[in-house]
Amino acid sequence: MKRKDFIKHSSGIFLSSAIAPRLMVNINLNDVINIAVIGTGDRGKGIINLLNKLNAFNVIAVCDILPFRLEEANDLIKTNKNAKIYKDYRKLLNDKNIDAVVISTPLNSHDQIAVDALDADKHVYCEKTLAKGVKATARIVNKCKTSKKIFQTGHQYHSSRMYTQLKEMIEGGKVGKISSIEAQWNRNGNWRRPVPDPSLERQINWRMYREYSYGLLAELSSHQIDFANWILKATPEKAMGMGGINYWKDGRETYDNTKVTYQYPEGVKATYTCLTSNAKDDYKIMVMGDKGTLTIFYDKAWFYPEGSYKANYGEVDGVSGATTNWTQGKGTPLDIQHIDPTKQALMDFKDAIINNTDPLSNVITGAKAAYAVDMGIKAMDTEKIINWDNINFIL
Repeated sequence: MKRKDFIKHSSGIFLSSAIAPRLMVNINLNDVINIAVIGTGDRGKGIINLLNKLNAFNVIAVCDILPFRLEEANDLIKTNKNAKIYKDYRKLLNDKNIDAVVISTPLNSHDQIAVDALDADKHVYCEKTLAKGVKATARIVNKCKTSKKIFQTGHQYHSSRMYTQLKEMIEGGKVGKISSIEAQWNRNGNWRRPVPDPSLERQINWRMYREYSYGLLAELSSHQIDFANWILKATPEKAMGMGGINYWKDGRETYDNTKVTYQYPEGVKATYTCLTSNAKDDYKIMVMGDKGTLTIFYDKAWFYPEGSYKANYGEVDGVSGATTNWTQGKGTPLDIQHIDPTKQALMDFKDAIINNTDPLSNVITGAKAAYAVDMGIKAMDTEKIINWDNINFIL
């Protein structure tokens, strides 16, 4: 189905109206939400720590297939004598006392667990990227069409109040007409987790293997892709890119460096770079318009107004002519209040459940970012331009 036809039909997965209207949930405003965390690796444990600090949540269950991960998670929830641990998430979902779940498992498992959780009548916070590939993404969206539960995608910067204010500045004309977005998330290290037993290599370092993950583009750049979709109010029309395993010769299957460029409507280009062998400037997004540039870091942002060209006339090597000098506008830091984005995202999840409203980072925004990631992977794998229309939408 072509994109124009896809959008025209009411069954298109990106139409918010396709999501089923929800009934009011049976949680009082003063009640605590009983929540479980499925997947207790580094990210899952980090989320448990944050949930423990939020009075609105009570972590009553955790699940992981690795015994030592479960032990580590159990240490974080041991103050709750009624908390349970599970090796099988399906048994966890049978617990009627659980109101909501966080899914922080390898990417290739998101769709099955999310669908099962919605079927079990749980609210879902699913870590980014929403799912691995077109079919898996569509499967979650289609399930949400018939579910009355809250679904939030874990693109935490979408919940950040700093990013919200930056979006409002952009909409107010701060940078003018956007022509380019330049983003990077660079590190200098092999991106590996320590493995206590070689037999656990693929389970612990799943980000390195194509069976489980799309690597850097999905795990890092997807946040920045989601931001571009958000501020441009659009999805990419096409993607081109290159990636490789050129530095870390250690058996990994996902690229150790990526560079993908997307074209949006009106010719806006957005480029995403991820390196694992150079960490200069680490995380950065530059939104570039004809009035100025917003440069965004983890927890702060600067604005650089556009300067001007000045012509200088004279002789150069005996020939009369003109040269130009560029006067750069001086950058100024923006005073924006900011708390940990993941903490804010979890607070937003709570509010969405209590108030029965869609989160900002919902299944639709998550699906758009997931499809864009899939385009980028295909572009790098084939070294061809991948058009949005050429993706097979599974409805």
